[in-house]
Amino acid sequence: MKLSQVAFILVFSLSLTYSFGQTLTGQQLLENAIKYHDPNNQWTNFNDTLNVTMELPKSSSRDSQIIINLPQETFYLKAVRDTIATEYTVRKDTCNITYNGNSKITAAFAKTHNLSCERAKMFKNYYTYLYGLPMKLKDPGTIIDQTVQQKTFKGKDYLVLKASYDKAVGSDVWFFYFNPETFAMKVYQFFKTDDQGKLKLDTGEYILLTEQLEVNQIKIPKVRAWYYNKDDKYLGTDILKK
Repeated sequence: MKLSQVAFILVFSLSLTYSFGQTLTGQQLLENAIKYHDPNNQWTNFNDTLNVTMELPKSSSRDSQIIINLPQETFYLKAVRDTIATEYTVRKDTCNITYNGNSKITAAFAKTHNLSCERAKMFKNYYTYLYGLPMKLKDPGTIIDQTVQQKTFKGKDYLVLKASYDKAVGSDVWFFYFNPETFAMKVYQFFKTDDQGKLKLDTGEYILLTEQLEVNQIKIPKVRAWYYNKDDKYLGTDILKK
C-alpha cells in the first residue's frame, strides 16, 4: 500500500471518529444540539401557543391547545376529544380547571373524571419538558453522561446522549439520538430503573421525530410517533400545528 493511501485512510478514519462523536463529550453534544434547535437562545423567554393533535390507533383523536409562557410562569391546556373539553390553567402555584366550560366542579365529580391540580401540574411539566428539548436538559437535577455513544437505530446512525436525574427529580433514564452531522434531535427513548438504578429494558418507550416547525425561532419536532420499547407496539402520534 502506498504511503499516500495510508495517509488518506488515517485522515478518513479520524474524520469518522469525530463525526460519530467519539471525541465529543456529552456536554459538547448537548451544546451543539441546543445551538441547532435554539440558535438565538429564545427558550427561556418562550411565550407561544402550540396546537397538537394526538392520533391514536384505537380511539378518536385528541386536539390540544397549549400555551407556555415561561416569563410569566403560566401554562394553559385545553384538550378536546369527542364532546368533552377540559381546561387547565397553572399560574405559578395556583391552578384552575374547567370541564366543558364549567369551573364549579364538586370533589366527587373531580375524582370520577380525574381532575386535579396535581394533574394540571403534571401536564405543565410534561409539555414543557418535551417541547423544550433539548434545552430542558440544562435544568438543575439533570445528570449528563459525558460519554457520547454511537448507535444505529432503525437503520440510521446517531450520536446518543444519556441523561439521568437526581432522585428528587425522577428515576427514569433517557437517551437522546442526534443527527451526527446537523445535531438535530431525531429520537428519544426512556427506561424505568430498578432499586439499584439499573435499566429495566422491558419498560419505557421510544419516540421517533420527523419534520419540524419553527416557533419563537426554535426548531421543534413536528411529528412524534410513540412506541413501546419491549415490543415496538405503536401507541400514537403527536402532530404539532402552528
